[in-house]
Amino acid sequence: MLFALGLGGDVIAVTHECDYPDGARELPRVTRDVLPAGLSSAQIDAAVKERTLAGESIYELDVDILSDLRPDLIVTQALCSVCAVSYDDVRQIAEEIETHPQVISLDPHTLGEVLGDARTIAKATDRRDAAIELVRDASARIDRVRLAVRGARRRPRVAALEWLDPPFAAGHWTPQLIDYAGGADVLGFPGEPSEERSWDDVRLAEPDIVIVMPCGFDAALAYREAEMHRDQLAAVGAGEVVAVDAAAYFSRPGPRIVDGLELLAHIIHPELVESAPGEALAVDV
Repeated sequence: MLFALGLGGDVIAVTHECDYPDGARELPRVTRDVLPAGLSSAQIDAAVKERTLAGESIYELDVDILSDLRPDLIVTQALCSVCAVSYDDVRQIAEEIETHPQVISLDPHTLGEVLGDARTIAKATDRRDAAIELVRDASARIDRVRLAVRGARRRPRVAALEWLDPPFAAGHWTPQLIDYAGGADVLGFPGEPSEERSWDDVRLAEPDIVIVMPCGFDAALAYREAEMHRDQLAAVGAGEVVAVDAAAYFSRPGPRIVDGLELLAHIIHPELVESAPGEALAVDV
């Protein structure tokens, strides 16, 4: 979002998860993952639940590096305790930094709120015109997708899975994206958090399409996860199972979720939306 608003030259540090655009990869990283490497999906889920119940984050902030960088503004999020350093920790640390940086915490639950965050950041950084242009461009692309699928003969039933062991139904903006792309989300609810479900829940929802989008995973990792859960996915009985790059297009509330909308429309209605950013890897079940 910051780079999209023309602020790339002002960004002095990022999290260890920030990998887009390329310029973000070259910046100091002020967070780290406290979970050990090599855990399975089930082990990650268990570790996250354990730390969340204990009031602990799975990420830590490198206070020394952040203090040395002397930021004027820290942009964080309180949307998901699993996905970021604790907001309370950030506020406390900001008060101790010599520059006393302003802290903006983003908490979007819908597509509109994600775009609204561009205005929030723009207000704090004097990028009003850039935000207007970003929102205008995103809105035009959203409208093009909605118009393209308006004439569809049917709305396929779609199950978007944000995790597989255990299964989680994708929430927040994803059900809204599915609706705009001409599908009917059979598990998630727009604006509501992702929710743990059972494989029986997924099967009984009778989806035509299952989209595998594990939170933070790219398409290759999502495909590998789908292959590891091939039997469960096959038992759902969907006519199509695809794996997508959630890290790029769905997990993060930034400008590229509009790319995610275009990708969904291509998956759900390839006859109406012939191409899209990214790729959808078909899973043979």
